[in-house]
Amino acid sequence: MIISLFSCGISYICVLLAVAFFTFLERKGLSYMQLRKGPNKVGFIGVPQPIADAAKLLTKEIVKPIFSNYFLYLGAPVFSFSLALLLWQLYPSCFSVVYFKWGVLFFLCVSSLNVYGTLLAGWSSNSKYALIGSLRAVAQTISYEVSMVLIFLFPLFVVGSFSFFDIKDSQCVVWFIFLMCPISFLWFVSCVAETNRAPFDFAEGESELVSGFNVEYGAVGFALIFLAEYANILVMSLFSVVLFLGGPFLMVLCSDFVMMVKVMILAFLFIWVRASYPRFRYDFLMNLTWKLFLPIALVLLLFLLVMMFNLFL
Repeated sequence: MIISLFSCGISYICVLLAVAFFTFLERKGLSYMQLRKGPNKVGFIGVPQPIADAAKLLTKEIVKPIFSNYFLYLGAPVFSFSLALLLWQLYPSCFSVVYFKWGVLFFLCVSSLNVYGTLLAGWSSNSKYALIGSLRAVAQTISYEVSMVLIFLFPLFVVGSFSFFDIKDSQCVVWFIFLMCPISFLWFVSCVAETNRAPFDFAEGESELVSGFNVEYGAVGFALIFLAEYANILVMSLFSVVLFLGGPFLMVLCSDFVMMVKVMILAFLFIWVRASYPRFRYDFLMNLTWKLFLPIALVLLLFLLVMMFNLFL
């Protein structure tokens, strides 16, 4: 028990550091894509900038809206941040202390609770802009979760296991991204929409909603929402690597290092997409999942089941 708690604490500290410097990578990446410098005044080429931002947010005064539901208003960011950290317990590393045999089911249960944090943050603020932003985010997240779960079934049916360790190890010969190229593309787009990232960031439409569901938050509350969002980006990149870009345990240290390189490349694609595409129209977003992703996923899943049935016969 002591070893497990110590391992969890070290993992969470590493996640917080990774999130902090991933925000720095995003700001520098977007700036160079837009032909500017980005943060470069604090320390060497702006590297301590995330630490300065964290110090600023954590030392600011907490301002409470007068008509807000105070306990839910404070609890929603903590709830979202806790769920984001909880998913990192599924990290399939050689050094993992806890082995999740039903890790996929745990991932689906925890990730589906994220909408409640967004909904509580928007509703408890007692602001019409925050409420509209949270409703848009909840509708978007639930819609893309349907297609995302169907896409999740493809590697599960091929491997025949609910463990992320088994899914990763089963790709010793060939990665699933080569066997399921269209499905892996649908998965990545669904992950972008699931994390409310551009071009699907409808919860944060600056022109009409200012900052969406978190418009009333500042100081620690905003910092926790911010950390939860970027931790979800990294964890979705991690599971994308496990599902479609996994590999064998060639060497203990080498395997984890290569996996982290894949995660960072995939996480950088989130930044690249944000810099490349404008925001979709909301009806296009909903049509994309219900009229395109869902039928394609169902048809391809039926095709896979027929092939597996013929193979076993």
